[in-house]
Amino acid sequence: MTVLSGPSGVGKDSVIELIRARTHWVHLSVSVTTRRKRDYEIDGKHYHFVSRTEFERLVAEGALLEWAEFAGNLYGTPRIEVEKHLAMGTPVLLKIDIQGARQVRAAMPEAQLVFLAPPSVEELERRLTGRGTEDPEMIARRLQHAHEELEAQKEFDEVVVNDSIERAADELVSLLGSPAYR
Repeated sequence: MTVLSGPSGVGKDSVIELIRARTHWVHLSVSVTTRRKRDYEIDGKHYHFVSRTEFERLVAEGALLEWAEFAGNLYGTPRIEVEKHLAMGTPVLLKIDIQGARQVRAAMPEAQLVFLAPPSVEELERRLTGRGTEDPEMIARRLQHAHEELEAQKEFDEVVVNDSIERAADELVSLLGSPAYR
């Protein structure tokens, strides 16, 4: 199992979309969240969008491998899907935050943790602002959180710099152990 983490706006979704388009041999875990769905997102593909009550039920039942709260929203990884694919020998890729990566490391020490880093803090700020999905207050919170996350990259097994989506996707696929996939 490989965990992909990094600050908001670093391009995790873009890298994963490219991997999803090019590979069929890896299971990309779909997280559960209580946050509002963005216009381009598809329920069940990008996230499983649920109410806070439903999310809390999943936590109480132990149905999540990891979970965390960020910016007032809850995010978590459904345990059953991950375990099913690992049991079948399918490589599993999780996109989760730093807190979740730490929980996975504690629960599954054999998991490979990969940090997706921006080429620079200035580029990260440009990407966050350019998305146009959040107000200035949320962007400021995400940038402050990003600085904390950048400090945590030393806890990860590998660091991939996202200076090019194609190169970052290639490097991540290589870390997953696949032969060339083009």
